[in-house]
Amino acid sequence: MSKDSENNKITVKEHSDKLAKLGKELTKIQFSYKVENKKSKEYWQKRIENFEKYNEKGLEYYNQVFSLMKIINKEESERFLLQISKFRQLASSLIEIMKQIEDNPSIIDSKDKQQSQWSRKIKNDITEQSNKCLHHERDMNSFFRNFYEKHLKSILE
Repeated sequence: MSKDSENNKITVKEHSDKLAKLGKELTKIQFSYKVENKKSKEYWQKRIENFEKYNEKGLEYYNQVFSLMKIINKEESERFLLQISKFRQLASSLIEIMKQIEDNPSIIDSKDKQQSQWSRKIKNDITEQSNKCLHHERDMNSFFRNFYEKHLKSILE
């Protein structure tokens, strides 16, 4: 084995170990994108805090994925970087919607038959944005799993 490929293997292993550690930390946070019909301001404050913590750790995790991918294939890593950027945008939009609900938690009340068009729109927006975040994150993980199988598995074994 050449010196370069041995150095690459060591670097990949180090990045992989960091990624595994971040993955464990991310799993402990456990954020669910499921939208609950909770009408308390405190619930939405806590939800925003939890999502911000989850999102911060998620971005750290995905940036580590990018660093690992970049060692092996620059082109695919750059595509993944675009996905990270989109994840950041989707998360920012979700936080903004949650803050609107936090300011007026009655928006989310499914029993309120007198809801304004604005309230219904916010309620639909949070469901739609949560789904977008969830599906985008699944796509990112799937992309990385495929990359792992194709490029990294043989290096790490």
